[in-house]
Amino acid sequence: MSPFFKRKVHDVKSLVSRLLTSGCPEGHRVDSRIMRAVVGVVIPIADRRPQVGQAFTATTKDFSNTGVAMVIKQPHAPDQAILGFHLSGKMVFFRAEVRHTEPMGGGFYQHGFQLFEVVSLEDYPELESLSL
Repeated sequence: MSPFFKRKVHDVKSLVSRLLTSGCPEGHRVDSRIMRAVVGVVIPIADRRPQVGQAFTATTKDFSNTGVAMVIKQPHAPDQAILGFHLSGKMVFFRAEVRHTEPMGGGFYQHGFQLFEVVSLEDYPELESLSL
């Protein structure tokens, strides 16, 4: 392999690494991240109840043990929400709060959610109507 080719590969790796970590508020991170694009549903919470009629889909950017970055085409995500994901043939839900919002360009925003607890369908039966 020529030194010229090795240099090009190094440049590609370096630039892709910078691209993957741009917009990440590293100072706020406690856990490492796993890059993974998964479709999820965001259900705003108002008056301590999920607003199923206002639910919308979004795509994840990455996950940690206690958080997820969601890519949303709006500058403001609900401060508190229930996030739902399809897992092993069923939906799983988490109560979450937005911790940061970063513009990504093209009208998209990265919203960093901290996950606080697993939400039971027994507590919120209205979530049963949601699926992906």
